[in-house]
Amino acid sequence: MTDIPASTAQTPTPAHNCFVCGPTNPIGLGLDFRIEDGVCRSAFTPGENHEGYPGVVHGGILFSVLDDVMANWLYLQGARAYTARCDIRFRRSGEVGGRLLLEGHHVETRGRVVKMRGVAASEGGGEVVAEAQGTFMIINADEFKPLLKSGSGS
Repeated sequence: MTDIPASTAQTPTPAHNCFVCGPTNPIGLGLDFRIEDGVCRSAFTPGENHEGYPGVVHGGILFSVLDDVMANWLYLQGARAYTARCDIRFRRSGEVGGRLLLEGHHVETRGRVVKMRGVAASEGGGEVVAEAQGTFMIINADEFKPLLKSGSGS
């Protein structure tokens, strides 16, 4: 397993049309992601166009934002990756209009495979709405090598 420091940053390859974070996608969510203290963070306030049952955020929307907060931990450091597997656990209903805080945490790296954890919690009480465990495959191992070399390695 290799630890990757949060201070490592490279210019990511543009993904302007991404549904979750693409700035030019007219129907996208437009989320902004950032790395703080080794954690990828964002916030999302779902609107009525994001609901399943009345007043409740659709589970597919929650899945999408959690997948993206985990993937953006890599992306913001210059490594592009595909989701190989993602499991989600819904803890409680997300409310339309209720601001959610999103976090993506690095768990471990083995070669080109990176395991991540994502959390969506309500801003007010910090109650966890959903959690995800994701496995990501690095597209180009050469992009990821500088991150691995700067890590502490174990």
